[in-house]
Amino acid sequence: MLKVNIAQAKARLSEYIKRSEDGETILLAKRNVPVAELRPLRRPVRQPRPFGLCADDCRISPDFDKPVPASTYAEGDAV
Repeated sequence: MLKVNIAQAKARLSEYIKRSEDGETILLAKRNVPVAELRPLRRPVRQPRPFGLCADDCRISPDFDKPVPASTYAEGDAV
């Protein structure tokens, strides 16, 4: 565990964040007295979503690809 003063942490914050992302815990001190920790967050491992998760939620009409009559376009009716 690395111990740094607040002034040093302000000057090199990007470096300490990178080290924290790599798994290191940084102890922040004020006048050599520990006041806070900079440590990595535990993130859950994301699993890929399985195929077919919503397979039964959508119904498609058997004639969905049937051509629309030209009169429907000319008259502006809803399909």
